Amino acid sequence: MVKTMRRFTRGVRHGCERGMTTAEYAVGTLAACAFAAVLLAVVRSGGVKSALASIITTALGTAG
Repeated sequence: MVKTMRRFTRGVRHGCERGMTTAEYAVGTLAACAFAAVLLAVVRSGGVKSALASIITTALGTAG
């Protein structure tokens, strides 16, 4: 009887936590998407775009 109860409680404990990793992955994915959206907005701004263009132009001018 004790072994049966232990098996049952072990199954219940692990069953409740079965979806936790999926939920954590979902939250992590949402956070990564939000960070990517913010980064994309920053990179598309005029100041950053011109700074990146000048860095690339300087690098290509130095290499050639």
